Amino acid sequence: MRNEILVTRSSMPALEEYVDEIKDMWESHWLTNMGAKHRQLQVRLKEYLGVENIDLLTNGHMALELSLQAMKLQGEVITTPFTFASTTHAIVRNGLTPVFCDINPNDYTIDTEKLEGLVTDRTSAIVPVHVYGNVCHIEEIDRIARKYGLKVLYDAAHTFGTQYKGKGIGTYGDASCFSFHATKVFNTIEGGAVSFKDAEFGKIIYQLKNFGIRDQEVVDGVGANAKMNEFCAAMGLCNLRHVDEEIARRKKVVTRYNERLASVNGIRLNQPQKDVKTNYAYYPVVFDERIFGSSRNEVFAALEAEGIYARKYFYPLTNTFDCFHGKFDAGRTPVALSVSKRVLTLPLYADLDLDIVDRICDVILSCRKQK
Repeated sequence: MRNEILVTRSSMPALEEYVDEIKDMWESHWLTNMGAKHRQLQVRLKEYLGVENIDLLTNGHMALELSLQAMKLQGEVITTPFTFASTTHAIVRNGLTPVFCDINPNDYTIDTEKLEGLVTDRTSAIVPVHVYGNVCHIEEIDRIARKYGLKVLYDAAHTFGTQYKGKGIGTYGDASCFSFHATKVFNTIEGGAVSFKDAEFGKIIYQLKNFGIRDQEVVDGVGANAKMNEFCAAMGLCNLRHVDEEIARRKKVVTRYNERLASVNGIRLNQPQKDVKTNYAYYPVVFDERIFGSSRNEVFAALEAEGIYARKYFYPLTNTFDCFHGKFDAGRTPVALSVSKRVLTLPLYADLDLDIVDRICDVILSCRKQK
């Protein structure tokens, strides 16, 4: 039977390391509610990410949704449709109206040249998304936010470990939300976090993730249940010990892809950004059918026929989802719409063999049609 190559594969520590990490839980019987593992991971992530404050949650989506709630926003939130469903849904589930800004064609992040023109008297925040490990244009976003008194909440699900100008990505904006899902560069099996500057914001997040409970006898808020359990925190402690090595190994995979595909006409590869130390989270390729000779969908099918499962990521745009039918006009974000129809993220994970990378590239190159 042919071995299937998936678009990603979870990083895991040695079984013995994880067993050793969770062993003391059989004595404490403390499995959730901000236990010892949770507290240890919180401290180590704060150090690793270089952030002032951080709180852990059950997943990245709840980090986003509760952060928006903690900011007590109203009206409109400017964001990007070139993202995972979670970003837009977190906004809508807070009773807010997403206003979609187009992306720039160079790094696929929100186009700051179009951003300011979308600000109205109903705008309360900006939710930009760092994409594929690429960093948003932070200074311009900050300038616009300061000018109009807007909150900035970054969706940093793709940028764990990424640095901009020597600082951790979670230090920018009012807050940044991370996903520790099994498919991410760093995972806690399932989990998420929010980094932030304002201590009062942190108190609200803590209360919201714990049913609105302030202390043992006072419940003065309406909250959710979004606490990270100890088994997930233990996996995070193990994976954090190896994450730099994992990123280095991902870089080798990206380097091989670049060696094979950089000179091919009709495809555009992700480009390095100035002042950014990336985490090599994803490997997006954008196809120009007119030059390459085959469409993204044709390449996707050719790879699938060989047991290689790439991903159309992000497709469809969130402003074209069926659940929002008739509410938004994707024609107002033409660059995002075009890229979504042409982008394919190729398999990328730390232990992906380079000979498999060559096999993937061979299939892609076999789709090229000379004109």
